Amino acid sequence: MNKIYNPKPETWSSILERPTKTVDDIEATVKGIFKEVQSKGDFAVAKYTSLFDGASVPELEVSQTEIATAIASISKELKEAILLAKSNIEKFHLAQKTNRIEVETIEGVNCWQEKRPIQKIGLYIPGGTAPLFSTVLMLAVPANLAGCSEIVLCSPPDKNGNINPAILYAAYLCGVTKILKVGGIQAIAGMTFGTVSIPKVYKIFGPGNQFVTVAKQLATQFGVAIDMPAGPSELLIVADDTAVPAFVASDLLSQAEHGTDSQVILVSTSKTLIDEVEKEVQSQLDVLPRKGIAEKAIANSKLIYVENDKIALELIDEYGPEHFIICTKDEDFYVQNIGNAGSVFIGNYTPESAGDYASGTNHTLPTNGYAKNYSGVNLDSFTKSMTFQKITPKGIQNIGKAIEVMAEAEGLQAHKNAVTLRLKALSDKQ
Repeated sequence: MNKIYNPKPETWSSILERPTKTVDDIEATVKGIFKEVQSKGDFAVAKYTSLFDGASVPELEVSQTEIATAIASISKELKEAILLAKSNIEKFHLAQKTNRIEVETIEGVNCWQEKRPIQKIGLYIPGGTAPLFSTVLMLAVPANLAGCSEIVLCSPPDKNGNINPAILYAAYLCGVTKILKVGGIQAIAGMTFGTVSIPKVYKIFGPGNQFVTVAKQLATQFGVAIDMPAGPSELLIVADDTAVPAFVASDLLSQAEHGTDSQVILVSTSKTLIDEVEKEVQSQLDVLPRKGIAEKAIANSKLIYVENDKIALELIDEYGPEHFIICTKDEDFYVQNIGNAGSVFIGNYTPESAGDYASGTNHTLPTNGYAKNYSGVNLDSFTKSMTFQKITPKGIQNIGKAIEVMAEAEGLQAHKNAVTLRLKALSDKQ
């Protein structure tokens, strides 16, 4: 890992740069596949599934028989773990429900706001070397709680044309309405345009690699909303001498093993801790099954020493981490003042893995600095806020003059007339 001591603020942007390709590097590929899926539908999807996943999939939709077989193959221990996680995720997201908000802004003018579900939801679940069945829980649970009527799930098949059984089990548990064996850019394009097999959706959720991230952003140009620009995973830990080096190293590696383009950073006010964590990282890395992946991610990562908590906080806010772990004596300083982070984990016994799986918070979070302006997925992500109003004769009399004056000042005579006619009708009745 790269050690950096007391970096000057003017160097922070370069030091904290993510190891990701620019959009320009991959946008042409994404646009080309989008165009082909838009014009050729399932034929193009099959072509790119064969090219990228090495799989031939005669039927894109997962059958009930396949789901039943998957459920039977899952161990009791894993089923119990998934059920525990699902329960905690449900509790946390159910608590986010809000009631109708109603107010009489002036006598006779009643306004209210209600939440309504987004009807057609698309979920993208990465497969490959790390089939993220936990992401199914994180997305399908709140989608169901919100009342979304159509929940479509796309996940890349393996070489044999199958989706990981745990993904199918989690999807079954959470009420996913259609599961499709398709991944990558072609999955996002399919849910954007719709094909014979893949329904068109209104909003797409889920993490993915840089190609999926760009594909989701391109989907917004065709009237489809997305949760956020969520790309390669990242973690920043702030720690001092009160932190346990082995714990800190394990958290850094837990994110590094996600992918070669993941990034992990340690910011510390202790040079001793930095040295101890570096040794622990190497020791723990050597025994990891995904050592090759984690090793490449670690090469992109940083160990940064700063003199005090104030400087550390400023640097962390500049980075805007997806995951932020606090292991310091004065943890309240960071908890109360952090402005930019997707999800925050506090104390030596709160690993980031807890949020990834079973504590209850959502692990679908903004990366690449988007924590500065995006929230992580929550219950409201699956709803729309609709406003309503009902005005009585007394109400239109109370605000009518103001509307007329404002409309006339903007040069919108028809707006003014819509009020004037009503006021005159009421005046004629008196």
